[in-house]
Amino acid sequence: MTARIPHILHLHSTFAAGGKERRAVALINRFGKGVAHSIVSAEPGAMGARDLIAPGLTVNFPFGFPALAGRVGVQRLQVLARAMRGFDLILTYNWGAMDAALAHALFGPMQGLAPLIHHEDGFNADEAHGLKWQRNWYRRLALARAHALVVPSRQLEAIALGPWAQAPAKVHRIANGIDTARYAAGRAKPRPDALPRVIKRRGEKWLGTLAGLRAVKNLPRLVRAFAAMGPEWHLVILGEGPERMAIEQAALDCGCATRVHLPGHVADPAAAIGLFDVFALSSDSEQAPLSVIEAMAAGLAVVSPAVGDVAAMVSPENAALITPVGDDAALAAALATVGGNADLRERIGSANRARAAAEFDEAAMAGRYASLYGAAMGRADFP
Repeated sequence: MTARIPHILHLHSTFAAGGKERRAVALINRFGKGVAHSIVSAEPGAMGARDLIAPGLTVNFPFGFPALAGRVGVQRLQVLARAMRGFDLILTYNWGAMDAALAHALFGPMQGLAPLIHHEDGFNADEAHGLKWQRNWYRRLALARAHALVVPSRQLEAIALGPWAQAPAKVHRIANGIDTARYAAGRAKPRPDALPRVIKRRGEKWLGTLAGLRAVKNLPRLVRAFAAMGPEWHLVILGEGPERMAIEQAALDCGCATRVHLPGHVADPAAAIGLFDVFALSSDSEQAPLSVIEAMAAGLAVVSPAVGDVAAMVSPENAALITPVGDDAALAAALATVGGNADLRERIGSANRARAAAEFDEAAMAGRYASLYGAAMGRADFP
């Protein structure tokens, strides 16, 4: 008799096409037809990553699943717990799914729920400058029965072991990974018309970033830092979100609006990132950004504040372009330095490409996740 394929429930804070969502989809695609998935978003309208799922896989988006966000109460948590029955593994992602983790902790045994693994990838603007003690306590309670907690960065690992009081054996740091060869190929043969509403013209140089247009990304800071770069430089920000108007206003205020472009969400970053000449971040908070790995794999120099693990991720040759957190003048100076030196860009980009291939390839990441998920389900041969 053929064994039933495992069915995994994914409970996301959002399923927009951000870093954690693209990682989750990459794993779903790699696990292939031997695994079924059900995906729920705490923000029902944020489902952009759905388009990245490979055709032919068994992936469901349950209609009528209880809301992941809302007033915490016994009855609501019981309803959430009942909705999690019948799966072989439950995966929760970020603060937006923490109520589901608490429901699992409180009612999992009596409901016969499958093991739960929580994934934490960073913080929104409300915790970008410091953790909230109330949320620390809530996480401790919610993760009490979790099989494992997965984090991508050393900073989050330290927080998990410290303020969140998680047992060392429960915490797994798994570096994010991508198909590095594909990004290198995209850099080698960029298409000038790969993006909607903007075409790279002869003689232009592009400073680019991949980011949700959210307050924590502080993209107006990037506009201000970019404004002093030469007239041949254009800033291209790929992503969607509520901060679009603030970014456009910053460009108007700086007198560089004609050189700042927001084409929106791009389904295939590997094709788009090859058009960039330099990559930059301006975030108030990051952990181990997938976009930095993508830029490195594409052979780009990276300019960024020293948030999260960024300084440890880039090559040593790139170290001087990672600036102190909150030092906007240093960020602008780093952009000016790399923007004015093509040889420096090439040298740093080559070093970053080699480091990405050695440290951040998707195959190694997927293997570690498969081992962790398989162990939780008691399936040594997963997937």
